[in-house]
Amino acid sequence: MNTLKKKLYNNKISLGSWITIGSTVVAEIFAKAGFDWLVIDLEHTTIDINTAGELIRVIDLCGVTPLVRLTSNKNDQIKRVMDAGAHGVVVPMVNSAGEAKQAVNATRYAPEGVRGVGLARAQGYGATFNEYLRWQKDNPIVIVQIEHKDAIVNIDEILSVPGIDGLIIGPYDLSCSLGIPGQFDNSEFVDIMASIRDSGLRHNCPVGLHIVEPDLDKMNDIITQGYTFIAYSVDIRMLDLSARNGVMNCASAISRNK
Repeated sequence: MNTLKKKLYNNKISLGSWITIGSTVVAEIFAKAGFDWLVIDLEHTTIDINTAGELIRVIDLCGVTPLVRLTSNKNDQIKRVMDAGAHGVVVPMVNSAGEAKQAVNATRYAPEGVRGVGLARAQGYGATFNEYLRWQKDNPIVIVQIEHKDAIVNIDEILSVPGIDGLIIGPYDLSCSLGIPGQFDNSEFVDIMASIRDSGLRHNCPVGLHIVEPDLDKMNDIITQGYTFIAYSVDIRMLDLSARNGVMNCASAISRNK
């Protein structure tokens, strides 16, 4: 069992971040920063499968757990990123126990699952197939995204599926499905967020949240609320804010010295 899997199993806090820039340099910088895991985002970026494979390789070789957020809950994409060496997947829009089971099965070979067998980086290009055969029975990480009102109705059944290692809330899609897009202070939305968290706690299932803006106060706040699978910001926001703050501080210095 790898380090992240152990943390999830014991519901310990883990810290990760989001990779949306298809650069191995960015991935290496983030991996060496000390995160427990990094998610390569295929859902909302232009990262292709070949680039994803290179990002997985760099993150893995740095000793950090590489996860991939999929474009959808499809067996063929799950198979490809797992063969490339991903340790697990973040699956968008999981709204039922059947969809959760589908994701789990796609990460495992028969008879435990439905994943086809190939020889690629994950299997040591064939040299370590037997080791990988043992690994894939219990070790792939499956994180479901709860981001639709239908998932709220089925949350207990979803979290009861064997092989689900955690959940992460998708607040934007969730708010849209409720008809209150982006209204994160709306009392209905706040109550539903709390109910998802409480469901996770009740099932001893790690509950995740993505702090998009790098905000330490927000991170401290959600830790006290019981969230344990924490995504801290995203590469583009860190880069943007660092650049803007640098320019602002330089402009102030220049103004003071005129």
